[in-house]
Amino acid sequence: MKGPLFYSKILLFGEYGIIKDSKGLSIPYNFYNGALKTDDHTSPAAVDSNAKLKKFADHLSVLSQSDDVSVHFDIDRLTQDLEKGMYFDSSIPQGYGVGSSGALVAAIYDKYATEKITVLENLTREKLLKLKTIFGAMESFFHGKSSGLDPLNSYLSLPILINSKDNIEPAGIPSQEQQGKGAVFLLDSGIVGETAPMVNIFMENMKQEGFRNMLKDQFVKHTDACVDDFLKGDVKSLFGNVKQLSKVVLSNFKPMIPKAFHSLWKHGIESNDYYLKLCGSGGGGYILGFTQDIDKAKKALDGYKLEVVYNF
Repeated sequence: MKGPLFYSKILLFGEYGIIKDSKGLSIPYNFYNGALKTDDHTSPAAVDSNAKLKKFADHLSVLSQSDDVSVHFDIDRLTQDLEKGMYFDSSIPQGYGVGSSGALVAAIYDKYATEKITVLENLTREKLLKLKTIFGAMESFFHGKSSGLDPLNSYLSLPILINSKDNIEPAGIPSQEQQGKGAVFLLDSGIVGETAPMVNIFMENMKQEGFRNMLKDQFVKHTDACVDDFLKGDVKSLFGNVKQLSKVVLSNFKPMIPKAFHSLWKHGIESNDYYLKLCGSGGGGYILGFTQDIDKAKKALDGYKLEVVYNF
């Protein structure tokens, strides 16, 4: 038995900012995916996944009885399937900022939620927000506070535009120029990142007035501009804003950037060969890169692993 595939995601813009109502833009990334499976497979990964899912089932059981979130699961069927050895078979790297827990949450909701909101119905803003709230409550099991966006992206398999906390909508993004030189790429830091410690650092920083002002006046401003430019297909303006965003992140989010990448980050800004930004919460995993000339970027980042995810 194998369930439907759920894909990884990339939050192009909005990391940290969406906590403070910046815009955000999240796109599905079909290179990685995961599915619920039951078979005779008893690899260490399958056994480990099954054990984690059993703990997750306890969390869902509590959630089903909560008045805060209107969601119910067929816990009996979930428990029976887990006793048969069900696990989440996934190629999505964990701790890399591409939504490994989001895909799992989407798969479980799809299979075991009763009275679920389906992808085929008319997805009003109310339904999208309800899904986001449910997914946030489900995903909080994995890394504390969750916006619910990763599972939402994985579940719908559509680009999602975040206008504010209470205003999200499916977005049409410009079609790719397959032969284009410009690109968005993933740069592998070679380090696994953990979301919770990074979010904790951010929340501590938010207690300082100077940091809060920087977030509002610089980070959110450039993030919002990047989202608008990307959706309009205004590549020239986009790269100007991505450069500013990259500078702001290097100055104010140093703990979220692995030390080995500080000088690489700076070099991109100074040379204009590429600009780097956080992919997810940072601390490791993937770093997101933007370049107007992918060949130049590859030369400048020789020895590093790059994966192109979008061409301009």
